[in-house]
Amino acid sequence: MQVHYLEIVTHEVDATCATHEQLHGVKFSKGDPGLGNARTANLANGGIIGVRAPMHESEEPVVRPYVLVKDIDTAAVTAVKAGGEIAHPPMEIPGHGKFAIYIQGGIHHGLWQV
Repeated sequence: MQVHYLEIVTHEVDATCATHEQLHGVKFSKGDPGLGNARTANLANGGIIGVRAPMHESEEPVVRPYVLVKDIDTAAVTAVKAGGEIAHPPMEIPGHGKFAIYIQGGIHHGLWQV
């Protein structure tokens, strides 16, 4: 299992990016519209960390890891069969791949297919 994208949703985007830059010696981008204007930085394992503000009033701050899967549609069905609830069905993000979100046990889990 490999985390491809680690998403941090926070009301303190700049402060969170600054902290990670100081702690880990990374540099965050200005923002990627395809990822909800997340400021991103590359991880040593080839993954990406993204920090963004909530996209609407009802979105709560969250840390959500997206793990790589070979077939996102099959993975989403498998997650539901195992007791998860789909929060966002598989969707293409041009230039990034496909993602989906499911919730299980009150925890957000992400799936990512490149």
